[in-house]
Formats: sequence, structure tokens, C-alpha cells
Amino acid sequence: MPRSKEIQNQMRKRIIELYQFGKGYKAISKALGLQRTTVRAIIHKWRKHGTVENLPRSGRPTKITPRAQRQLIQEVTKDPTTTSKELQASLASVKVSVHDSTIRKRLGKNGLHGRVPRRKPLLSKKNIKARLSFARKHLDDPQDFWDNTLWTDETKVELFGRCVSHYVWRKSNTAFQKKNIIPTVKYGGGSVMVWGCFAASGPGRHAVISGTMNSAVYQNILKENVRPSVCDLKLKRTWVLQQDNDPKHTSKSTSEWLKEKQNEDFGVA
Repeated sequence: MPRSKEIQNQMRKRIIELYQFGKGYKAISKALGLQRTTVRAIIHKWRKHGTVENLPRSGRPTKITPRAQRQLIQEVTKDPTTTSKELQASLASVKVSVHDSTIRKRLGKNGLHGRVPRRKPLLSKKNIKARLSFARKHLDDPQDFWDNTLWTDETKVELFGRCVSHYVWRKSNTAFQKKNIIPTVKYGGGSVMVWGCFAASGPGRHAVISGTMNSAVYQNILKENVRPSVCDLKLKRTWVLQQDNDPKHTSKSTSEWLKEKQNEDFGVA
């Protein structure tokens, strides 16, 4: 049987107006050309709910009970990397059988969405303390200092590393919470090492490192690339070379070499 056409809100309001003027079901039905049962149903709904607007329909009963929903939220809050398939199996153990897409929709309604976790270097407590100390030391440095700092570092690039996508369940503005990130190790799985530098005005030169990186190789890279980069980036005479505390950077040999070069207008932080 085809579904009957829905009565527009304007017509429903007209029915109520006529009813309030004292008209009966039969008179309203005849005046508006509607079935008497339709008129009666609209008036009954208005008397019961005080409105002629469509009310929320019950629809199909949800399979996820409030208790099961709390369990889902607790599990992804405790471990955001839990997959919807694992959550599906967890609910099945308490006799709640739903599709994994249903689980994703329910978590979404509670503000938890599948997102790719941010990656950031794995830091030890010693690293964290040192970085915080550096930030506090230079907190009040003028903009001119930062504009004339040449940042340098080297890294290994993974040419054949595994590229696996992971997702976490998280709420907005929680991307960098510890449980929502995947720690990365700087030199894991790489095959080629590259040295590079940059300043506020842009990138400087880079060098591909062949063989083992030691103090002598590091000093040679600085000798060949730092001065040209400073010129290309148009840094002032008061420019500063910034490097981390890698053993090659802080060795006795490198420290003496940098001290010698500092006398030749080779700035070092």
C-alpha cells in the first residue's frame, strides 16, 4: 500500500484554528477536503502534545545499551589505539552483537572520532629537561637573535621503511596528549643520512653523508656548507650557529675546531 502524502504544517495549523473556533471534525473535514480520520488524528496530537510539528520517531531499537556504550567509551579512553573490530569482540563477550560501523557511529556521537595520531620524537626525561632549560634561557631573546640563528642537524631518511596507518579514538583538541601520539625513533630503519641547515629566512644548503658520521666528517660538512648558507640567507655578522648535543657536535676535536673558527667570525651558540 503506497504511503499517504504528509499534511503540511500550514494545513495542520489551519485545522487547529478551525477547531478552536468551535468547528467539529466533520465540518473541518468538509471545509478543507481532508479525511475525517486525518483531522481527528491531528487534533488529538495537538491536544496531547501541544504541537502539530513532527515528533521524534522511535525507529529501530538500539542494540547498544547504555552500559555497553559506557564500556566502549571506557575502553577507547584507556587505550585510544583499540580498533573497532576489537571493540566489537569485546561487546560480543557480553552478548551485545553489533557491526563495527555501528560502534564507530556511536563513538562519533560521543565526540570520539578515528584520527591518524601525530608523530613526534621519543624524548627521555633528560631530553625534556634540557629542552625546557634551553627554552627558558632564550625566552626573552629579541627577534633579531632568532632571525640570525642558523639551525643545523642531520637525520636518516627511511627509503624502504614500512608505511602503516594507525588510528586513535580521540576528542577535538587532544591530538598531542601522550596517549594519542605514536613515539618515533630518529634513526630507526633509515638508509641514507643527510645534513641540513635553515634560518628564519629559509632553508640553507644540505649534504648527503657517505659512510660513518664522525667528528672529522662533521667538521668538513660545516666547513663546506655553513659559510655559503650564511651568505645565501643574508644573515648578519652577529649570526649564531645552533646545534644539538650529539657527541660528534660536542667532542673535544669539534669544540676546538669551532673555537678556532669563532675567531674567524664563525658564530656558535
